[in-house]
Amino acid sequence: MTPAIPLALLGLVDASFSGFRAYAGRDARIRKHRATARAALRGLAVGAVLLLAPALTAAIVLSTASDQAETFDTLAAGGRGYLLPLGLYTAVVLVSLAAYFALPFRASTLAVVIGLGPLTLLRPLAIAAACLGALINGGGAPALLVGTIAGAAVLCVEPAVHRRWYHHVQ
Repeated sequence: MTPAIPLALLGLVDASFSGFRAYAGRDARIRKHRATARAALRGLAVGAVLLLAPALTAAIVLSTASDQAETFDTLAAGGRGYLLPLGLYTAVVLVSLAAYFALPFRASTLAVVIGLGPLTLLRPLAIAAACLGALINGGGAPALLVGTIAGAAVLCVEPAVHRRWYHHVQ
């Protein structure tokens, strides 16, 4: 199985969370479910567009390779190596998000402070670990190139959403 579909889904979920993060904490209303859902959808839309960059890069790498079958296997191995660190990171984020949405107000605030806040700061490190995982798993330079572009794409979603829709809110 190619890891492209699970990686794309992880990227889209992360983009949705990035939209949520671009908005969360910028509105003093307690009940803001519609606004957070709208922000998550905005992140999803921006992420879907930005994730076309690694897909296009992979397509170019494959189409210009002398041995396409070997390059595909190399990219798939790198993708599986990329998937493991990101899967673990996403699982921890999902637990923190579940706590945020399911717990009462004070406890959900604590979930943000001790869970989601630090996890947001660790996103670049999770992507770096994923790139290292791609190399260790045999992905080589092609997988590192696609992985780096994918990592840059997902890291750009939150600033793009913030600049486009929430720059006026401090």
